Amino acid sequence: MYKRSVEEILKEAMNISPVVLLSGARQVGKSTLSFSLDTPYRVFDNLSEREAATTDPIGYITSLPKPITLDEIQKVPEILEGIKLDVDNKRINGSFLLTGSANVLDMKKAKDTLAGRLIEIKMWPLSQKELHNKPTENIIDLLFDFEVTKVKSVNITYETILNAIINGGYPEIQKIDSKRGKSLWFNSYISTYVERDIRDVGELRDISAFIRFFNIIAPRSCGLVNKSDLASDASLSESTVNNYLSMLEMIYQISLLKPYSSNISKRFIKSSKMFMTDSGVFCHLLGVNSVEELIASSYKGDIVETFVYSELLKHMCYSEVQAQLYHYRTNDKKEIDFILERGDKIIAIEIKSSLTVKKDAFKHIIDFQSKEKKDILGIVFYGGDTVLSFSDASSKRYALPLNLFF
Repeated sequence: MYKRSVEEILKEAMNISPVVLLSGARQVGKSTLSFSLDTPYRVFDNLSEREAATTDPIGYITSLPKPITLDEIQKVPEILEGIKLDVDNKRINGSFLLTGSANVLDMKKAKDTLAGRLIEIKMWPLSQKELHNKPTENIIDLLFDFEVTKVKSVNITYETILNAIINGGYPEIQKIDSKRGKSLWFNSYISTYVERDIRDVGELRDISAFIRFFNIIAPRSCGLVNKSDLASDASLSESTVNNYLSMLEMIYQISLLKPYSSNISKRFIKSSKMFMTDSGVFCHLLGVNSVEELIASSYKGDIVETFVYSELLKHMCYSEVQAQLYHYRTNDKKEIDFILERGDKIIAIEIKSSLTVKKDAFKHIIDFQSKEKKDILGIVFYGGDTVLSFSDASSKRYALPLNLFF
């Protein structure tokens, strides 16, 4: 079993809060981690448990031993009201660990958010640091130290990196060696888990329309969200598109990245960018199953960018101090893939899938650094294996190997 970066965070949260919600997509390892805590466990996939909790949520919660783990909480969002009353009656930290494959706090059936009583922790598919037995290493914390010259390249081949991108981070996929086996698993994941969770979180009248939509948005990872175009391509209304996007976010299959804005200019694009949250699912939906296919793919740049986004998302959630993540695009087409902001520090990040990098890769970062008053570190991640400086007297800029995520 892989040591997870979120484990110590979860234990700390349970020491300081009566209720902790561990949420994330199916098959990321939530139940496995919960079992390791060795507390009584109930799962709402069990029809009897679900019926009892739905019929009398207050009585059900009162009857439970504490501490308790309640799995698949999104199936019974009504139970949050019973948990609130129990906590208010006797507040003991660590009483409830809730796990769910959808963000139950955003569900319409959830009558209470447990504000002031709950800490929410997101769990993502395995990061490459977790897969390589380095769960305490955090790239976000490292970058915000601004000590990039101390960074050491990891001894790993470009082919290994690309294979990791194709596999993605779901634990089960790491156990499968054949292309056919991996394809079967991804197909099953989408048809079984994604469809089931979508039905849990919202009213879905036409599953075939939803699956068609899911396949249509896949090639658009890294792109700006244009709901009218999506509606036209999928033959759906804009309200349905909006609903589908919200539901996919709730079950952690996509992530909408907000644009960066600042007082330096009013010319920023206001649309969010959409990303698939796992590069393995993304590659599967694009039909990319080998390193050769990835290298030849017209989507190679988007695939590598999606991989970096998913890694940044994981590290950001597990870092010591939370950072904010944005994309940057102006109306005059100056674009930076990612902006990380923590306090007065900003990290501007570009992604290149090539093995080499030139100063021209920093041109929009240089422009951004010249306009913004905050302390900005410019980074270009690329496929090579050397840390390269492109700094000048006024600003720090470095090319960093993608292997730093490993």
